[in-house]
Amino acid sequence: MQKADIGLVGLAVMGENLVLNMASRGFNVAVFNRTTPVVDAFIAGRAAGKSIQGTHSVEELCSRLERPRKVMLMVKAGTVVDKVIESLLPFLEPGDIVIDGGNSEFRDSIRRTDQLGDRGILFIGTGVSGGEEGALKGPSIMPGGNPEAWPHVKPVFQAIAARTDQGEPCCEWVGRGGAGHFVKMVHNGIEYGDMQMICETYQMMSVGLGLSNEAMHKVFARWNDGVLDSYLVEITRDILGYKDENGQATLDLILDTAGQKGTGKWTGIEALNMGQPLTTIAEAVFARCLSALKDEREVASRLLSGPSSHFEGSTGSMIDDLEQALYASKIVSYAQGYQLMRAMSMEMDWDLDYGAVALMWRGGCIIRSRFLENIRDAFEKNPELANLLLDDFFARAIADAQTAWRRVAAAAATLGVPMPAIGSALAYYDGYRSERLPANLLQAQRDFFGAHTYERIDRPRGEFFHTNWTGHGGDTASSTYNI
Repeated sequence: MQKADIGLVGLAVMGENLVLNMASRGFNVAVFNRTTPVVDAFIAGRAAGKSIQGTHSVEELCSRLERPRKVMLMVKAGTVVDKVIESLLPFLEPGDIVIDGGNSEFRDSIRRTDQLGDRGILFIGTGVSGGEEGALKGPSIMPGGNPEAWPHVKPVFQAIAARTDQGEPCCEWVGRGGAGHFVKMVHNGIEYGDMQMICETYQMMSVGLGLSNEAMHKVFARWNDGVLDSYLVEITRDILGYKDENGQATLDLILDTAGQKGTGKWTGIEALNMGQPLTTIAEAVFARCLSALKDEREVASRLLSGPSSHFEGSTGSMIDDLEQALYASKIVSYAQGYQLMRAMSMEMDWDLDYGAVALMWRGGCIIRSRFLENIRDAFEKNPELANLLLDDFFARAIADAQTAWRRVAAAAATLGVPMPAIGSALAYYDGYRSERLPANLLQAQRDFFGAHTYERIDRPRGEFFHTNWTGHGGDTASSTYNI
């Protein structure tokens, strides 16, 4: 029997569709699933007649592979990945490659790269985005780990990846250790932000303006032909227009409690660890947490009052303002995500290529959108760009949108329509553009109660001072440090 080019463990939705994608690109694939009847059903069903080989053990899987063996895992993140790797190791040899394609924490990928490297096994931790359709037709792929493995998997990954309009594969080497899974984590954090801001816009139109689903469907259809052209706006358009077999709008029947699998939370935690103001994405995570308090919100809705005012302006003008507010907030969300990547790249010495990251996200993935090309252009023009908001294109875009953005935030507050992510994005913008923030008072407060010291504007940076604010606190100061 012909040796397979690559093996895959885990035939759930993503794994099954990635295998079909690989086979459609001319690769021979061996597959294994812990529940072996799943393998048999797949081989007899969707894989029938294709260059896909079913196996019933990891030993058989490894025996079917060309050397160096390449085994991709599409299993649940966490201890399951470690257990599958342990089961593979007796049947692998130095130079073979293990690929984790799940949503693993990037620090786990750092550990696995090192541990497997000590045994001569090359490890790749790769983000894969695009859902079921992307996996089958072309996902965004973000590989990192041991760079010695990249030349061996590059032909497969770039063949199955999505492509830009110019034909470029949405897959390139990201960096060592956990770089691939870190970039995927930030991708998912930005995804949280995008989705929440779209939801806030939907609620403003529905509750604030009283628009029907059909009217909002037309609005999102129009927006998807403009600066907001993106996968998430496109599917929102389709969701708003969808009716079930009884002619009811399916959206209206869905319970308003959101789930989450953790990647948005991880992004927020890493931002806190790195001291990066990832406010928009954090608010998107907290909005999901608030949505989960459904029973409490039902009680609160009967006990807590809000404004009784109704929107009295031009509905058409407010819809135009919402488009600009969503666009500006989206720019801020990406700017914050790139700030976090930049900080972690410096911390880990990854030397991330931010233009290449934008290219990887241009097609196949959930956050694919038109303006990723502008992000790529910004970093190609200035690879050392500290913040997207400092690029000429995005600075102009925000300047053009901010009046509408402020009108939306004011209207939402007046009407009592919550906009935590859009409002947070505006607050971040105003904070980032402020030469002076009230942190001088904050430092004075810290020094008052804890003798934490402060720097002065009339002295060089790095000199710290303490004031005896009460006259009886003494002159002893606490040590100065930042976490």
